[in-house]
Amino acid sequence: MKSNKSTKKRLKVHFANVSPEANPVLKGGMPQALGIRVTSLTRKKIVGEMHITPLHCNLNGRVNGGAIMAFADALGAVGAVANRPPGYRGGTIESKTNFFAAGTGPTLSAVSVPLHIGRTTSVWQTTIKNADGRMVAIVTQTQISVPASESDGD
Repeated sequence: MKSNKSTKKRLKVHFANVSPEANPVLKGGMPQALGIRVTSLTRKKIVGEMHITPLHCNLNGRVNGGAIMAFADALGAVGAVANRPPGYRGGTIESKTNFFAAGTGPTLSAVSVPLHIGRTTSVWQTTIKNADGRMVAIVTQTQISVPASESDGD
């Protein structure tokens, strides 16, 4: 009996997406509004930072949890897109956040790594830290990858 592996069609990754300038996620409104910057991007590790302004903060002067989650979501999406074949689109289908400490400025840093990269889903774990190195949160998210239709414009 033939192995199923030999009959499966492997999808090729579009390596142009392994560049912060070419990755479409970073051109979106939320990453730009939050000031998210990717400082290093490979298919297996995304490193980024977010400079904190008063708009990121709650009434207590700490970084809003939603801003922290959006930061992680953007980095995981950057990784998913870097591993996605041409002609595919996707998005976040699940996200879970554990908060450990308050986020404080002047900058939050994050590292996102894949826990799983499959044909239709990838799972990313993003660790966010304050400037002093204290862990703020770990976000685990699942990204889906599906063929884009003609009407999607992707």
